[in-house]
Amino acid sequence: MLEIKSARKVFYKGQADEKVALDDLNLRLETGEFGVVIGSNGAGKSSMLNAISGALVLDTGKVLINGDDVTAIPVHKRAMRLARVFQDPMKGTAASMTVAENMLLADLRANKRTLRRGLNPARLAAYKERLSLLGLGLENRLDTRVELLSGGQRQSLSLIMAVGGSPALLLLDEHTAALDPRTADIVMQATIRAVEALKLTTLMVTHNMQHAVDFGNRVIMLDAGRVRLEIAGKEKVAITVPDLIGHFSVKTDRMFLAS
Repeated sequence: MLEIKSARKVFYKGQADEKVALDDLNLRLETGEFGVVIGSNGAGKSSMLNAISGALVLDTGKVLINGDDVTAIPVHKRAMRLARVFQDPMKGTAASMTVAENMLLADLRANKRTLRRGLNPARLAAYKERLSLLGLGLENRLDTRVELLSGGQRQSLSLIMAVGGSPALLLLDEHTAALDPRTADIVMQATIRAVEALKLTTLMVTHNMQHAVDFGNRVIMLDAGRVRLEIAGKEKVAITVPDLIGHFSVKTDRMFLAS
């Protein structure tokens, strides 16, 4: 479960270029829920994910994961509770290490073990099984340095690493935006399989309106650092891309007129 309570963050406070990134943001995701976040550039999407992960320190407000207040917990300790897949395929992996070594690091982070046993046969067999689900042949490239993989292969590896420890919370930061359509579809389908199989509480940020319609059980629209609209239940099941764009246009028009 994820809760964000009255989160506020102001950049360059008191200066001419002061920017309110999060403005009394409140959000709650129940355990196993899959929320899809949309919003224009500058709406607060990245600031929200950074606040959840610990990369951004809030001015006021709280972040709770499974009921525990993690607001003051640093990034490296919060990483034991959550996993994040970034838009940039280069961010989630160590380029100079092999595929197997990257997966081992992810396992050790999630399970807080030591490197003592290393890449034993049982682990290698498990890694092959996980990677084979992608259909990209990575199960046959365990000894390949990650820097030699394509962007799509690297992003797919980042996803498998992220979900391997069954995190309490999965953050997807436009994780298919930098990929070609075919690879993006492979990664997205792998994402859905993992989320459903592990019943992961998931928050996905996307600019892809079709993804917002097709995936998840709740759409959350951010603007100016606040949740402006939520669509769930039967309305979410029935919504189309034109409907979603219409909702977005109406909300932004109202906010413009009120300002």
